[in-house]
Amino acid sequence: MPKFTETWKQKAQELKVEVYALYLAYKDPRVPFFARVFAACVAGYAFSPIDLIPDPIPILGYVDDLLLIPIGVILARRMIPRAVLAECREQAQVEMKRGKPVNWAAAGVIIAIWVLAAIAAIVLIKRILNIS
Repeated sequence: MPKFTETWKQKAQELKVEVYALYLAYKDPRVPFFARVFAACVAGYAFSPIDLIPDPIPILGYVDDLLLIPIGVILARRMIPRAVLAECREQAQVEMKRGKPVNWAAAGVIIAIWVLAAIAAIVLIKRILNIS
């Protein structure tokens, strides 16, 4: 069992470095515009301290961590020139050793989505129940 958990820990660390490399690539002018926007979205969401689907929700809470982020990374890697991505990976490995980045702007967007969803649910319930 320890070998299994060590493998997963290593894969998780590799994914963190890869996401940070995408963040660095997003800032590189050699990367096409659409790839920069997509990489920024993936990195912003991955480093956000708040998930779109909170982890305590059974099964669905981990869908973003196990599926959405890796799929986003794979798609973004295909859009970024290999030479740029290789440079960004090297830089990411060095910078990740200093500490984990957190994206509070992405957290704000996610909080806004949840607040808007709550408001929409309240309005919908009021309409259904004819509450003024």
